Order: sequence, then C-alpha cells, then structure tokens
Amino acid sequence: MNKLERLERTVASTLQEIAPVRIGGRINQVAPNFYRVVGLSPFVCLGDTVLLETKEKPQRGEVIRLDEDEAIVKPFGRQTAVGIGTKVYRVGGLTIHPDPSWKGRVVNALGQPVDDKGLLPAGERAVPLDRDPPPSLKRSRVSKGLRTGVRVVDLFSPLCVGQRVGIFAGSGVGKSTLLAMFARSGDFDTVVVGLVGERSREVREFIEDALGDAIEKSVVVVSTGDESPMMRRLAPKTAMTIAEHFRDRGESVLLIIDSATRFAHAARDVAMAAGEPPVARGYTPSVFSELPRLLERAGPGENGSGAITGVFSVLVDGDDHNDPVADSIRGILDGHIKLDRSIADGGRFPAVDVLGSVSRLAQHAWTPEQRELVMRLKGLISRFEDTRDLRLMGGYQPGNDTQLDYACQIVPKIYEALRQGSRDKIAGDPFDYLARALSSDTNGSDTPPAA
Repeated sequence: MNKLERLERTVASTLQEIAPVRIGGRINQVAPNFYRVVGLSPFVCLGDTVLLETKEKPQRGEVIRLDEDEAIVKPFGRQTAVGIGTKVYRVGGLTIHPDPSWKGRVVNALGQPVDDKGLLPAGERAVPLDRDPPPSLKRSRVSKGLRTGVRVVDLFSPLCVGQRVGIFAGSGVGKSTLLAMFARSGDFDTVVVGLVGERSREVREFIEDALGDAIEKSVVVVSTGDESPMMRRLAPKTAMTIAEHFRDRGESVLLIIDSATRFAHAARDVAMAAGEPPVARGYTPSVFSELPRLLERAGPGENGSGAITGVFSVLVDGDDHNDPVADSIRGILDGHIKLDRSIADGGRFPAVDVLGSVSRLAQHAWTPEQRELVMRLKGLISRFEDTRDLRLMGGYQPGNDTQLDYACQIVPKIYEALRQGSRDKIAGDPFDYLARALSSDTNGSDTPPAA
C-alpha cells in the first residue's frame, strides 16, 4: 500500500466518525475534575466521548455520569480555556483503527502517534476500545509452554502461550527490568507494551534500552504520570485493543501492562469524580468490576486465531501483597510472580521469590520429570529458608539432618544459577544450565535426596 492509499484510508475512516448533524449542549458548571453540561443528556450514553470547543483548540472528554437534565464530563487533557457557556458536542464511542504497519510505532492512549514518525496509517475498520472477551466456550485451550529467557521463571514458574500472569512487587524492586527481559523474548510475533503512569524520562529509556531491536515488532502505548486520569485509565484499553487486532490475525502476541495498579488508581479517580463512594481503602466498587473486564480480554482467542500472553505488573503499596487491588488481580490471573525486596537488597536479580510465585498452568510447560525435580528443589529451598534464623544463631550442626545438610550445600548454588543480568544472552535449556551449575556438588550427585 503506497502513501496516497494510506492517506485516502485515513481520511475515509475519519469521515465515517463525523456525524452529518452535530448534537450539542453547553457547560453550566466548571469543577477542578469535571464539567456539568446541560442539553446533552437525552442524546449520549455513559462512555461516549464529546468535543469541547475551547478558546484554544477542541478538547475531548468522556461522559462519566448522566442525570435527567445534566451530563458530567471529564476531560482527557488539561482543563484550559473552558468556561461557562462553552459548547460541547457529541462524538460517540471511542474507537481506533489498528493496522499491521503500527509495529515500530509509539502512540498515546487515543491511538495518536507521539514518535515524530509521521502519520499513523489507519486500518480498514474502527475498533471500539471497550470490547467483550471471546466467548468462554469458543476460546482455545492453553496447552503450549513458552520460553521467556528468564531462568528463574522458566524453571520455577513457567508460562504458557495465552497465559495471564502478574508481577507483584513494591517500588524499586525490578519490575520494569523483568518486563523488559520478557519483551526481548523471541517466542512472540508481536509485542504490545502499555506504559501507564510512568515517569516521562523512563519512556525513552524503556523503548531504546529495554526493547532495543525488539521495537521493530512492537507497538508502545504511552500515558505518563503527568497526564490526566482519563488518559491513564484509557491506555491499557488501547494496548489491549491493539493486541486483540494482532491476535485476530493469528499472531502470538505478548501484552505487557506496566502497571495495572496505576490503571486502578486512574479508574478510582474517575469514579470518584462521578460521585461514586469509596468502599475499600479508598477504592470505589467500579474499580473491582473494571479490572476483570480488562484482564479477561487477554488470553487465548477463539479457535483458529492467535493468543495474547498477558504480563501485568502490580505495584503493591507499602509492600502489602494483601492490598485490595493486588488481591483482586491475583484472583483473576493465571499465576503470579512475586518480587521480594530482601532478595533485591541482597543483590540477586531478578528478585523473584521462588516459593511465593505460582504458575497455575505450569503443568503444560514441564515434563513429568521436570515437575518432580522442581518440586524437590522447592522442598530444599523451603527447608533452607525455614532454618535461616536457626543457622544464623549457630543452632545448626552438620551431620544431624541429611536433607538440611544437602539443602545448605545445594541451595546457594541454585540461587547463584538464578542470578541473571538484564542484558545476559538468552540461550539453551534452563534445566541444562541448572544441571551444569550444580555439577560441582561435592557429593557428586545432581539428584536431591527424598524428603
């Protein structure tokens, strides 16, 4: 398709979204977080977008509450040059036009380019940002394991094609670095990254350093922390819609959302502006209904299509893994990888807590022999960690417990084998790598004793 054809398609898609007759109202109240609009209520629905004719340039907003006479509108951008009497026109539901040529591009939450690479070609059809997941009985089953290239994950919490997993950690423990390692995995046709509420300076670092050459098969959706809650709430939906487009083309897609917690924070801000009361640590009820609506869209598609493997980072406030949002997300996903601050403080990265991480679909990635080995290794690690205080106090005497003796000998070697830099080359079978790392065992045996 040449440039003229792309321009023609973009103009045609834009004209389809412009109504021949404009229906509007006017603002009669301006609050710090929203506007009240009269004259529009009978013609709009919740979630419809509107256009505000400001003194500078038209501004988009979304209807977040409806009364008989008034509509509450929350803007996507900063509130500037809006006053009493400003005209507001209905636009309709939010849509984007994803296209395969979007690979290698960076867009905002509205699907508009922000990378100075010119016009973003429009796809053949408009796709709404709020979509239902595929019907349960028509979805393909998850049955194929995959390699992420992260040894600790591939060994102890392996992922499958179409699985949804969360990375749970406090701030500064290495979530973004681990996500970048996933993004460079070669097992995916397309990578879609949603950076939600990130620091502005980290966006370019993630694209140039973390993604690197993988940007050629990636689409990055960016909504930085200084943008409005509306944009931060919208960005994961935009990323999900783009991922669904490539999934429906039969591709294997890796979707990374960093982070789902900031999506929940933005959803809370919007709900409170609509007058919804908080119910759990300041979170409103709609937050806990929006999370599954978003997360359930990831996963395997219908029979004959591709799959979206979803990786969602979850920022646990104050390292509290029982935070309402973290607990809700954990119950929705197919597994969780827990990062531990004490492991990071000890200088071992990725700082994955092997015993606290679970993959509910690991049986599809392990052979029976590998599963048995992993279970026995976890038993040794558990024994090693449970007796840490005892050993530090000098209460452990070698020779009294064969299994503990073996754990003290082998677990430090396991931990060393799991250490991996963000730029370490990804190659080979992780079980072979672990076997070579343990081959220097003084007992001359790679097989742990039975519990």
